[in-house]
Amino acid sequence: MLKTCILWLSFFFLFTNAVAGHPDSSGREVENTAFQRGERLIFNAAYHSLLTGNITAGDASLEIKPDVLSKDGQDVMIIECIIKTRGVFNLFYKVENHYRSFVDEKSLAPLRFTRNIREGRYRREDDVTFDREKLLAYSDRDTIPTPPFVQDMLSALYFARTFSRDAVIPGESIYLDFHMSDSVYVSRILFEGREQIRTGLGTFNALRFRPQVQVGAIFDQPYPMTLWISDDENKIPLLIESGLKVGSVRLELRQFGGLKNPIDSFVPRRSPR
Repeated sequence: MLKTCILWLSFFFLFTNAVAGHPDSSGREVENTAFQRGERLIFNAAYHSLLTGNITAGDASLEIKPDVLSKDGQDVMIIECIIKTRGVFNLFYKVENHYRSFVDEKSLAPLRFTRNIREGRYRREDDVTFDREKLLAYSDRDTIPTPPFVQDMLSALYFARTFSRDAVIPGESIYLDFHMSDSVYVSRILFEGREQIRTGLGTFNALRFRPQVQVGAIFDQPYPMTLWISDDENKIPLLIESGLKVGSVRLELRQFGGLKNPIDSFVPRRSPR
């Protein structure tokens, strides 16, 4: 069950390429008014079924490191994600996954992506270097061609946060290319509209999306997942819910810091008259 939570979180990173096409990714410059170095987001992950009820599965953190790093004259932003199980899940399926993306700050295109996976007895390490001029991705396992706008699974989220909220139309689908496990995938994300959602942090105005997934061992329908993004200039993930073949999972923002803009999407509680 926990592995499905990890897969679910991975799909959460695939909300990407919502910016209109650029003809040359090696020379593009993306205007970023959504995030900055030092931003940190922390999420609770939970699993629910009729048999188990609600179980806390673990924690996930997303952080843009405050470090200033330069390479070949480029300013590089380091984005880090850590996923850990806690509580009863550690007794039978311990997970500790560490992801890092090194991103050119001007283009928000990845230069390098690393991940260290520890899920039960399963182990995997990846170290991928992206050559944006030759359109190749190099790893210890393989070298593959990539599209001009390919992102890794972590940088994808941050690139997507630069999109214009006025550019998305309810019912419109966004298509994306992303690199994962020495392959390039194409997926589809449906924008459903705007609504208010209630979380442990309060009520927010949000943008609702549904990404397409592969039907199989984990999911029994192509659009089982819903993502809510804050309807403000930060465009931070607030909540993700997904149905599985057995039960459901939920990822909810519980703490944030270092945001670039005010949380204008927050809806204050009305005082009783």
